[in-house]
Amino acid sequence: AVLTCFLSLGLAAPPTVRIVHSGLACNIEEERYSERVYTIREGETLELTCLVTGHPRPQIRWTKTAGSASDRFQDSSVFNETLRITNIQRHQGGRYYCKAENGLGSPAIKSIRVDVYYLDDPIVTVHQSIGEAKEQFYYERTVFLRCVANSNPPVRYSWRRGQEVLLQGSDKGVEIYEPFFTQGETKILKLKNLRPQDYANYSCIASVRNVCSIPDKMVSFRLSNKTASPSIKLLVDDPIVVNPGEAITLVCVTTGGEPAPSLTWVRSAGVLPEKTVLNGGTLTIPAITSEDAGTYSCVANNNVGNPAKKSTNIIVRALKKGRFWITPDPYHKDDNIQIGREVKISCQVEAVPSEELTFSWFKNGRPLRSSERMVITQTDPDVSPGTTNLDIIDLKFTDFGTYTCVASLKGGGISDISIDVNISSSTVPPNLTVPQEKSPLVTREGDTIELQCQVTGKPKPIILWSRADKEVVMPDGAMQTESYDGILRIVNVSREMTGTYRCQTSQYNGFNVKPREALVQLIVQYPPAVEPTFLEIRQGQGRSITMSCRVLRAYPTRVLTYEWRLGSKLLRTGQFDVQDSTEYTVSSLSRDSYGIYNCNIINEAGAGRCSFLVTGR
Repeated sequence: AVLTCFLSLGLAAPPTVRIVHSGLACNIEEERYSERVYTIREGETLELTCLVTGHPRPQIRWTKTAGSASDRFQDSSVFNETLRITNIQRHQGGRYYCKAENGLGSPAIKSIRVDVYYLDDPIVTVHQSIGEAKEQFYYERTVFLRCVANSNPPVRYSWRRGQEVLLQGSDKGVEIYEPFFTQGETKILKLKNLRPQDYANYSCIASVRNVCSIPDKMVSFRLSNKTASPSIKLLVDDPIVVNPGEAITLVCVTTGGEPAPSLTWVRSAGVLPEKTVLNGGTLTIPAITSEDAGTYSCVANNNVGNPAKKSTNIIVRALKKGRFWITPDPYHKDDNIQIGREVKISCQVEAVPSEELTFSWFKNGRPLRSSERMVITQTDPDVSPGTTNLDIIDLKFTDFGTYTCVASLKGGGISDISIDVNISSSTVPPNLTVPQEKSPLVTREGDTIELQCQVTGKPKPIILWSRADKEVVMPDGAMQTESYDGILRIVNVSREMTGTYRCQTSQYNGFNVKPREALVQLIVQYPPAVEPTFLEIRQGQGRSITMSCRVLRAYPTRVLTYEWRLGSKLLRTGQFDVQDSTEYTVSSLSRDSYGIYNCNIINEAGAGRCSFLVTGR
């Protein structure tokens, strides 16, 4: 949309606004309640003009209720005098508002609804029903041809068989109808008790009656006694278990279907990997990784019946996230390890495929076998997958040492994961504290800050960071963030990150006991946001003007000061008490009082500026 402003000179006057179009409109309709509808064809250029009066010169802003006028328009208003949408798309239709305000009276607002017209290529799909009587000697075969096209306004359909136009009632063997639940979105041609003359070339014509000069679109389908829905087969195993780095080729072939089906590959987890090579029904993934694992499906479609689909699951062997935890004797409330009591060491890894996972235990580098005092078990996969336990019954001094659990996959080709756990008199549960100078922590918007919780104990567990308000996400978008050193580093801090953060010990790589936790308060300071950021004021000599600069938000708010300047000349300074705005009045304009006035509103974090261009032109 193009936005142009016309201002009357003279006495101060509140704004008025009127929207006119200049561009490739198909038609402009006046609707009830003074709403105007502007119709345009998809792909054309939308131009709107906002005619504005008022003194001082109003500020103008275009906004929109639904869709987006551009990538920028989605998140912000457009203040420029020119708003132009080239190659307009259907999602950019909606109601556009032009708002003008100059501080006198209420803002002036007008709206216009933009309706984007389009017609996509129609698609014909074919289905058939076969019903058999109990005697098994009589059968009826009915074929349905369904035509669908996306459009605005609603599409009208017509059917032809060869050059013959098919109408309801023109042929007893043909029925044309719209299913009641589709609201005119489709038109179905029903061929009852298929006859020899029904084998022919059918055309569906979709039309929006040449509105916006959109031409009709046609699609044809050849129905024959060989017409059949697609069938396929995969020339691969299911599942396919491979090692990272290997190349995988999936082959899909058609075994039936007329017309010849098209083959496509899809992935259940989303898009195919970027490195995928497709050649007809053959899909190749060179140097496969764990991220490429998942279900891959070959889909065959020829618009007859339902698409055929065959799937296979690719499993990429992997071992990752090796962790351990120590559980003191569960029959005593003491969290410490003590001689004469039981202690359990648990070891966990993520393994793919899980059925290939095996564990072995060592003490001080020597193999360890299950015995009456050293009981080795593997946890039920449904309860805690990939977990093995070593229970030491009646702990003795001679049991102190380094215990190692080694995870491996039977299929080989993957490096083992080895986890060491030290059990000794110095193995103690964790404690968590916040350094005195680290809470509350004050920082400025845009800075990098480190929140710190000090953890003691041996071994030192993983620390879990979260917001004290459990419904608020962490700065990285997750609900919880892991830290191995107790430090949470936040880059480019924003005001939304102000609040209380919780650090908490995890059972992983530490003791399986009640979590220890502490709180850290973060305060983010940011400079004042003000309005207007810029305003042009036209007024003649000898007249008075009043300029107002308002604070929208700031932190801290208690130390706000302001200064008014004309160019580099300081005019006035002051401090806010309870008000949220400051004004400066020029009682009688002279040649020397024209120019740019700046109002700087300042706090500890910086300054916000309102600028006023005062001119007599």
